[in-house]
Parts: sequence; structure tokens; C-alpha cells
Amino acid sequence: MSKVDVSKIADVDTGSTSTVCRCSWGEHDEFSRAYHDERWCKPVHDDDELFAVLVLEGMQAGLSWSLILKREAGIRAACDGLQPAKVALYDENKVQELLNNPAMIRSVRKIHAMIKNAHAFLQVQEEFGSFDNYIWGFVKGVQVDHRLVSEEHMPAKDALSEAVSKDLKKRGFTFVGPVIVYSYIQGIGLINDHIVHCSFR
Repeated sequence: MSKVDVSKIADVDTGSTSTVCRCSWGEHDEFSRAYHDERWCKPVHDDDELFAVLVLEGMQAGLSWSLILKREAGIRAACDGLQPAKVALYDENKVQELLNNPAMIRSVRKIHAMIKNAHAFLQVQEEFGSFDNYIWGFVKGVQVDHRLVSEEHMPAKDALSEAVSKDLKKRGFTFVGPVIVYSYIQGIGLINDHIVHCSFR
């Protein structure tokens, strides 16, 4: 059996109820539920948001995704909305400011990686016209739907994430191993890993 949360949602106008199925991890907490229902595996084409999700995925390394979601608003506020053009201008004074900010994931390696990745991101934009053109080029602009029947069938990485990871590293990005990249390409919708019975596919 696939892991799936089934809940009843009441319609306040009619008094009827409908069954909603959700990938089980989406029931971890309110932040996970909102992310699962509204954002996960939904195609993203805005360059600033593509960078923001990349930063958040890098911040998550070694930590839980639910923690990152809880901290997300604070991280975005502390880092100028995670706009790559602004993050690329950060100096060591800004790094120290961020390390002293309780809203941040206070890892000097991750903060330096965010700044380094901002520079690499801007270079990709210059070469390809947009990061969107670059990243979606790996799937020729068409989302890959794995049509998983169970969360147990979801890999930690695959050939696509290996290829993206290798190319990002070649371009100077860091904290972009194939496992992090797999989560990233889920988050920006290059792949759809909602199980087939999930109401939020």
C-alpha cells in the first residue's frame, strides 16, 4: 500500500464532505502541509524564486526540511528576499550580521555558499538569458511525472539530478550534490513526485 494521508474536508456551504489524499510527509506539521499542497512539484519559472529555493535546499543539508520551512520567512527577510543580485553583493560584515541573526541557519559554510552560488547564478543568467532557460533545458521544458504509486518508490537521487548536480558544480555552485539537487528539482517542479492518489498532483 502507498503511504497516503486521507482526511475529510467539510464544505461549509453544502455541509458535505470530500476525501482528500495527501502524501504522508505533508502531514508532518502546518508548514509541511502548506508547502506540500501549494508549492511542492509545482513548476517555477521566476528566476528569483529559482534561486531562493536553491538556497533553502542548501540550507537544509543535514537538517530537517520542516525546520527550513519554519525558518523560511526569517531567512528571506534577513537576505533581501533571497534575490541573487543582492545576495551577490554581500561582504564579510553581512556574513557576520547573518551569523548573529537567530532567524538564520547560522552556518558560515552555508552562508558563504549562498553568496558563491549567487555569483554563479548571475553568470548562468548572463549565458542563457535566464536561469529558467538553463534549468528547464535539462527536461526540454516539460515536467517529468514519475507517477509514483508509493512514496517508498521515490529515489533520493536519479540520473537527472546527477546530471544537474555535475553541471552546477562545473559552473561554480556548491552544496549542490545529487541528493540536494533531487530535492531542488522536486521543489521547482522539474519532476512531479506526488503519488498518483494524492489530491495535490
